[in-house]
Amino acid sequence: MPPSEKKPEPAHPKIRNTELPWKTPKPPQEEPEATALIDRILRSAEYRQADEDVEFLRSYDTRGVRLQLDYLKAEKLFSDYGIAHSIVVFGSTRIPEPEACRRKVKDLEDLLSRHPDDQNVQERLQIAHRVAEKSRYYDIAREFGQIVGRSEGATGNRLALVTGGGPGLMEAANRGAKDVNARTVGLNITLPHEQFPNPYLTPGLCFRFHYFGVRKLHFLLRARALVVFPGGYGTLDELFETLTLIQTRKIPPLPVVLVGEDYWKSVFNRDFLVDEGVIDPEDRELFWYAETAQEIWDDIRRWYDKAGLTLMQEEG
Repeated sequence: MPPSEKKPEPAHPKIRNTELPWKTPKPPQEEPEATALIDRILRSAEYRQADEDVEFLRSYDTRGVRLQLDYLKAEKLFSDYGIAHSIVVFGSTRIPEPEACRRKVKDLEDLLSRHPDDQNVQERLQIAHRVAEKSRYYDIAREFGQIVGRSEGATGNRLALVTGGGPGLMEAANRGAKDVNARTVGLNITLPHEQFPNPYLTPGLCFRFHYFGVRKLHFLLRARALVVFPGGYGTLDELFETLTLIQTRKIPPLPVVLVGEDYWKSVFNRDFLVDEGVIDPEDRELFWYAETAQEIWDDIRRWYDKAGLTLMQEEG
């Protein structure tokens, strides 16, 4: 370049002096139907950008992408909030607080008084009495949530109590953490029937997953202990999957506490499984029972002391 020739200034990162040809549509004088034709193209599903095409993102072919997004959104939020560890609590959604149980029993007693020969009402009342008896676990779960919420890790926001985010005993644990102004997390799942998260979760920390598998992954990624209150199929699913992962050492062992020895010994018999040769004697020791909130917490801390580990892992 000759020395006298002026050197160009850097181009503006966004603005052009001259518009590019595609800045405006083909004019009507050149093609009378241009506006209608272009509008039809712009409105077609195929023209939508892939990440803005909800129908495409929900298709069978993009399942792999959805799995990644299901994982990544929650992972990023946990990271953004600085939550490195969790105490995970499972339990029945069907065991509400004691007062609600008492109201249910009273309503059924009134109904039975009007229909004393109705066998269906009699059975419902019997079940309501049994649920009411188990509602003491609501208070235990709530107290346990308070203990976790007051712990050193929770006050620094690195340790959080995590549940499935639903009602019942999981609600109780979240409620306890909220009682002491601690952050508390819910991992909801999209189901065919409408559901709502419990109201005691920290806003911004209730995640909703599409895939059960990804939800289970996030339950255990940061788990420092698993506390399991009485529950049904969903609770058993999470419990046995965790025990299987520990048994096979797919994940490092961690404390697994079953709350309510009488209940859990009625649900399944680990001694029978050992005697039948379908688990080893050492697998019987992968969990234990507790009855009170303080006992649960003390047992978790004691497990870490015996293992020569710390409940709160060092960052690094």
